[in-house]
Amino acid sequence: MRYSALTCCCLLLLIKSAIAEEVVIVTSFPKDLFETYKSAFESNYPDTELVFRSKKTSAAVTYIRETAKRPNSDIFWASAVDAFALLKKERLLTPYTLPTHLAAQIPDKVGDYPVHDPDSYFSGCALSGYGIMWNKEYLKAYKLDPPKEWSDLTNSIYYSHLAMSSPSRSGTTHLTVESILQGYGWKKGWALLLQMAGNMSVITERSFGVPQGIASGEFGIGVVVDFFGLSAVANELPVAFVYPSITPMVPANIALIKGGPNLEGAKKFINFTLSPEGQKLLFSPQVSRLPVIPNLYDQAPEGFPNPFKMTSPIRFDVNLSQQRYDVINALFDWFVTFRLKELKQAWKEIYKAEVRLAKKRNQGQEMKQLQHQLLQAKSLVTQLPAEEILVNSLDFNQNWSEVSSQYEQQWDQLAKANYNQARKIARLIK
Repeated sequence: MRYSALTCCCLLLLIKSAIAEEVVIVTSFPKDLFETYKSAFESNYPDTELVFRSKKTSAAVTYIRETAKRPNSDIFWASAVDAFALLKKERLLTPYTLPTHLAAQIPDKVGDYPVHDPDSYFSGCALSGYGIMWNKEYLKAYKLDPPKEWSDLTNSIYYSHLAMSSPSRSGTTHLTVESILQGYGWKKGWALLLQMAGNMSVITERSFGVPQGIASGEFGIGVVVDFFGLSAVANELPVAFVYPSITPMVPANIALIKGGPNLEGAKKFINFTLSPEGQKLLFSPQVSRLPVIPNLYDQAPEGFPNPFKMTSPIRFDVNLSQQRYDVINALFDWFVTFRLKELKQAWKEIYKAEVRLAKKRNQGQEMKQLQHQLLQAKSLVTQLPAEEILVNSLDFNQNWSEVSSQYEQQWDQLAKANYNQARKIARLIK
């Protein structure tokens, strides 16, 4: 009898797997998020199995491009809105109009930003902001005040206590970098980023490496997308999170991949994510993301942010972000990621020089000369060779793949030379 029962169970499983349709989803979201949706969706639709291909955003875009002739995935699901804009431009997505009963619950915009693509190629399924997360015990141990603004992270007291990922490896970090550049302006934004980077202990390979390091106490403070911070707080880890005043609320998106093998099953999943039931899953502690249905915030956990009641002083230009995507990532990598050691050394010597100058009592010509040298050192570590008008040029971006090696070689040499020269100048300030 036991043998027969076991045989029946096996047969039922085989039959279920044979008749269940698969919906294959390419996503950059963490496992806790997509496993939550997998469990809930498959409970509602037992004849459909969700299969996830977990990839960072840039790798996901590459994968969709490489499989475009014979698509083997149905849905792209990620935070970085400019990645969707890029795939739309390359005609690798299929438009989909949401059912009226779902669309009616979602406003057209959050602040000044559209929730959905106006041409229906991708739909906003959650909202994201970008901010600062810290380990409360770490800051207490090092006697550091919690930061509130991006500019706070340039303070010398945070030297080697910060962490972030590279925008070329993380779509959410790319949007953070873009937010700072658009919010502060090109020159001031890069100066802020380069001084922030000088305080970094590491540039991580994946965006989730930052919150993991903060939660464990490996890093003190990090630049993160909000759901990393909010979920850590919800799970009662010893951390805190804050939105700086300059941070836009932009949608995380979901879209149909052009030519995907299970169009109807994919539509079913998109509808589920945008239904009230699917949206309320975003409040789960392991997810902690912001729904796109305003009426649901009455059911949110206590203290949960409501993006529809938040304001940002910047209007985020997603088209500009998408157009210069590769160039911005390359600039950051060649001036920060690949030269972090030299950048940190330069700022360390500058900070030491500032301390020495603060102790000097002489306010005469000698002091003016030393202050001029300090400004010269700072200028070397906060200036980029690329002008904004060039980086924003459509022609320059369209031809980037052809000229990138030439520019990147120049940038690498200049970054190394500037940082080493700044370090030498700062050491001479006594």
